[in-house]
Amino acid sequence: MGRSAYLIPILVAVVAAALSSIFIVDERQKVLVLQFGQIVKVQEEPGLGFKIPLIQELVRYDDRILSRDMTSLEVTPSDDRRLVVDAFARYRIVDVEKFRQAVGAGGQELAANRLDSILRANTREVLGSVTSNEILSADRATLMLRIRNAAIDEAQDLGIQVIDVRLKRTDLPPSNLNATYERMKAEREREAADEIARGNEAALRVRALADRTAVELVSDARRQSEIVRGEADAKRNAIYADAFGRDPEFFEFYRSMTAYARAIGGGNSSIVVSPDSEFFDYLLSDQAKASQ
Repeated sequence: MGRSAYLIPILVAVVAAALSSIFIVDERQKVLVLQFGQIVKVQEEPGLGFKIPLIQELVRYDDRILSRDMTSLEVTPSDDRRLVVDAFARYRIVDVEKFRQAVGAGGQELAANRLDSILRANTREVLGSVTSNEILSADRATLMLRIRNAAIDEAQDLGIQVIDVRLKRTDLPPSNLNATYERMKAEREREAADEIARGNEAALRVRALADRTAVELVSDARRQSEIVRGEADAKRNAIYADAFGRDPEFFEFYRSMTAYARAIGGGNSSIVVSPDSEFFDYLLSDQAKASQ
């Protein structure tokens, strides 16, 4: 009975030691086995692992793709038009030994802060070498690729692989919004004035062309009307001449009657002429009396 009392605690201690020497590596993790702060084993494959109880300890790191949101950053492009930029990066711990040596006990949080500094420095450098229009344009994938490539080289010392860098937001600082709005408004007003001036110029050209065309049409119409009128007058005179040649007395009679109608006609008009005036020569002639 007394011996069993000693064996049970020893057995429990042995079982506890055996269990504490076994650890499980999840497929989403990488594990370092440390002994007195020094790396003695790296286990990246999922499954069971073993360590010396009480002497060795485990440090687990995430093996998945991680994301880091960079705090808002104010940059000054080459055209001195300040912008506020928000970005994020996706990265992965690929070398846990180098990672441990670089960050020590600070772990992933310290590494994320150092990665943030790398991203901020490279973002300032890349975006500072281009204009704000290039940054604000839809086609800025080249800029993000340049930031990523620059960050990859520096992050290797941390045992980190930078997979991607993206710009989430690129806005003007609040202090510059009103000035930018006024400048954009002035540019649009200038463009509108230019369009109006070009429209007025085109309208003047159209009006001048229309006026010239109208003058040409009217002139041509008048020319044609004068030709027709001249031809008609010529035909009329030819008819008169032919009629005079055929019957001179009738022609004289017609011409006198026409003169009387023009002189006496007109409604309330009146004429005072001496009876022996030459105006009535034809009516007083012997031919007129004979015709009566």
